[in-house]
Amino acid sequence: MTRQAAIDQAIGTLDSGELFEILSRRIAIPTESQNEQRGPEMQRYLDDEMIPAFEALGFSCRVLRHPLSASPFLIAQRHESDDLPTVLGYGHGDVIRGQDDRWREGLSPWRLTERDGIWFGRGVVDNKGQHTLNLLALQSVLATRGRLGFNARYLIEMGEETGSPGLRELCTEHADLLRADLLIASDGPRIARNKPTLFLGSRGGLGFDLTIESREGAHHSGNWGGLISNPGVLLAHAIASMVGPNGQIRVPGWVPDHIPDSVRQAVGKLAFEPGPGDPTIEPWWGEPGLTPQERVFAWCSLEVLAFETGNPRQPVNAIPPRAWARMQLRYVVGVDPDTLLDKLRVFLDRQGFPMVKIAPSRETMFRASRIDPAHPWVQWAAASLQHTTGQEPAILPSLGGSLPNDVFTEVLGLPTLWVPHSYPGSANHAPNENVPLTVVREGLSIMAGLYWDLGEAPARHLADHPVPIDCR
Repeated sequence: MTRQAAIDQAIGTLDSGELFEILSRRIAIPTESQNEQRGPEMQRYLDDEMIPAFEALGFSCRVLRHPLSASPFLIAQRHESDDLPTVLGYGHGDVIRGQDDRWREGLSPWRLTERDGIWFGRGVVDNKGQHTLNLLALQSVLATRGRLGFNARYLIEMGEETGSPGLRELCTEHADLLRADLLIASDGPRIARNKPTLFLGSRGGLGFDLTIESREGAHHSGNWGGLISNPGVLLAHAIASMVGPNGQIRVPGWVPDHIPDSVRQAVGKLAFEPGPGDPTIEPWWGEPGLTPQERVFAWCSLEVLAFETGNPRQPVNAIPPRAWARMQLRYVVGVDPDTLLDKLRVFLDRQGFPMVKIAPSRETMFRASRIDPAHPWVQWAAASLQHTTGQEPAILPSLGGSLPNDVFTEVLGLPTLWVPHSYPGSANHAPNENVPLTVVREGLSIMAGLYWDLGEAPARHLADHPVPIDCR
């Protein structure tokens, strides 16, 4: 009954083929939340896979729905004792669209396939593979110790890929069912394939459209050029006023006043390790004076995702009547998300672009969140990861991408610890989503060790002496 025995048992689920068999079934369920026709598959994933898996571990299960979401939520609970720590787990069973016809020959998004030590399939990292791995680690601790040594609650949602509609409201209404001492969950990528990683929050995301409607219909560029405005030119200049030629954001209030010292210290230890196929980092791009790591994990970025004017496929000699751009701001704690578009309206008007219409995009995105890297639970988790792997883990104050961590910090008031079992080359929103088996093996070890340590005296002490989270 040792920590290493629990780790060995967790690794055994990979070597025996148990993990492959379970994940194959789950990947075969096409839970595309962006496809309205997949509604029955969302419920099937919970009924056929999640509920039986939790019940086998002694959890009680409850499926909930919320009017804001078309997809169900599952809350599972296992209570061992009132005087033990309680951990909340999280995962999402929905996936991005399969893009079936764009996968490599012989691969399918709905079939788990191994090639050269890499598993391929939609959801293998985002997020079916990650929460499946965590549940097997829980199973291994339970089988080894005979009990977990802590209380466990778990939330599985089926709408994360559409912005988690209803999640915040559901957690507000059912906070008693989700009360815990901390969150331990897995999503997103490691900073590098061979670097165990712990992240504490994520950047927020705001998608919005910029549109100029100049007039009805196109007009001959020879007869009217120089007499009437071109919306494409105007919109290009409006965007250029918002973000400079090196990617620096120019809209007041769209970047934080500063980077906190504890965040800067944590980010200062990080290093990018580009993998095969990754683009080359361009040091001249982004906020001047910041390191590349600070730009991704502690600052904001503004991107043009799409720009259209005229007929790009068949250009004609005419001044187009309309121009449109889809924009995206990734922002960190310290930026007020509720005033972003109001501040943009004021800015564009002052720059001489009152004709630009601003509208939020339909996709809901998440709010920025993070906890202090110096928080005791962070140091506890980092020590656990180092004990298991022999490496000091990378600690990211904020993941560069976005996920619903703000619900857990703001609504439930939890310290949030994310241990990703993915890597930068996973292609998680693209064809050929994949994960190397080396990452899977180490992830099983890390989680079994982490869950084992949660049942030991130091974790009980932290739970008995809670330290408020600082989300600044």
